[in-house]
Amino acid sequence: MAEAIEITDATFEQEVLKSDTPVLVDFWAVWCGPCRMIHPIVEELAKEYDGKLKVARVDVDKNSQTATQFRIMSIPSLLFFKNGEKVDQVIGAVPKQQLVEKVDSLLG
Repeated sequence: MAEAIEITDATFEQEVLKSDTPVLVDFWAVWCGPCRMIHPIVEELAKEYDGKLKVARVDVDKNSQTATQFRIMSIPSLLFFKNGEKVDQVIGAVPKQQLVEKVDSLLG
């Protein structure tokens, strides 16, 4: 069963920007309450869209270079990438249905 993969500053380009599959990236931190609230939803999406969507997580405390590159000011921030380009984002803990709609639009 698929699950979200941990991405680092060193692996971001290969795993996200060079991915043949659309990618949902969850920028989070251990101390962030809303991040913990949305984590199970992110994992559900990884399982439900296995093979169609890559789901990744970036710990902003350990990977500040990537967080800075994408101007992450609030977490959780969920960024959607397609063909190496950021095409959408959601900030904050949102209902699963809102993320499903974004993913379905991304996969079009």
